[in-house]
Amino acid sequence: MSQLQRRLTLYGLTMIAVGSCIGAGIFATPGEIVAEFPHAGWVVVVWVVGGLVTLTGALTFAELGGMFPKAGGIYVYLREAYGELTAFLYGWVTLLVVNTGSLAALALIFAKYLTFFVPLSETAQVLVAASTIIGLTLLNIRGINTSQWIINVFTTTKLLALLLIVLIATIFRDQTTHQPIWSLQSDLPDNWGKLLLTALIGVLWSFGGWHHATYLAGETRHPQRNVPRAMLLGAVIVTLTYVLANLAYLWLLPIEQLAGSERVAGDALEAVMDGGGRAVALLIGVSVFGTIAIYTMSAPRIYFAMARDGVFFKELAKVHSRFQTPANAMMVQAIWAVLLLLVWGQFHDLITYVTFIDIGFMALAAAGIFLFRKRLPDVSRPYRAWGYPFIPGLYLLITTLFLLNTLMERPKQSLAGLLVLGLGVVLFYRFKKE
Repeated sequence: MSQLQRRLTLYGLTMIAVGSCIGAGIFATPGEIVAEFPHAGWVVVVWVVGGLVTLTGALTFAELGGMFPKAGGIYVYLREAYGELTAFLYGWVTLLVVNTGSLAALALIFAKYLTFFVPLSETAQVLVAASTIIGLTLLNIRGINTSQWIINVFTTTKLLALLLIVLIATIFRDQTTHQPIWSLQSDLPDNWGKLLLTALIGVLWSFGGWHHATYLAGETRHPQRNVPRAMLLGAVIVTLTYVLANLAYLWLLPIEQLAGSERVAGDALEAVMDGGGRAVALLIGVSVFGTIAIYTMSAPRIYFAMARDGVFFKELAKVHSRFQTPANAMMVQAIWAVLLLLVWGQFHDLITYVTFIDIGFMALAAAGIFLFRKRLPDVSRPYRAWGYPFIPGLYLLITTLFLLNTLMERPKQSLAGLLVLGLGVVLFYRFKKE
């Protein structure tokens, strides 16, 4: 068979949207964010802002998901709005920067949390990370039903892990030196606006991933209905979970200890429970492992769609004869993620590199809703974006400000992503000549 099979349910797709977001970010980036903006009350505000950006994005993309229920998701929206070149560049940077960079960062965090149980050198951590990416890719090649089962189990586990942390923090908050969270007026630096936008790098990376539900529209039952619902449900669940988790961290750890911590959840539990860090490290390892499983499975559908359109290597358009999965596309992604892991090994650099390019294309795709409302007024829209044009406009405003600030504050990583984009233009015209 040469076609992908529609086997994903609404529950399974919602777990993909949730599991794509809740991976490593909420366990690793809060320390980075507090270091950027060391003020307890405003740290919570930053996470709320991240949630609002996610919700406005989900409301916008829900309309696009209902209009174009095809494999590839955002790649398809960009192709329909701006043409083949823009869509190709999105797929190109997803392979070269966005998804593979996320995979490398996630795998590094997974290996780092294993050090709670097994002493691992930096070299050993990289080897564990690489093995995890390759192993889960091979497992996902075996079929969408296998992938759906794995994702449902691991996403449920990670939600329970975060709920456990929140419950423990609620119980022990009076025994710790928790932060004056609701005091927003004190000790604000003059450049607080710039600091907030810089802190959003880690926040938006942590929220990133809910749109992975769109990539699998070609394998979803009733996609015009279920793709929009999965994104909206995922955005709400993740926002509530993240805000509660950050309140828990602030209740359990002094802000000085929280700032810069690479194992925030483990450190927070250790503050009130002997062995709490090791217990939560196990749960976090499970969580990150589940997100890697999603990322190794979802984005290759973009490269598959590109190859089907004739603008990428034709071998990537092949479907495995037995498992009906885009096996070649999945293996190419895994190999590149491992190479990126070896070349660009610092977590802090990786998340900036990934987030700048990803948010840029997300903003461009979201702007497509305005184009489609004018060009295609009579096309069926199973879901119409609530609050149009204000909600999509707010999403575009916030993401544009974020992109400009990141370009100014982190030019090295941002320009590296733009360089990859330029190489993609050359490659596109090479494919078009063939």
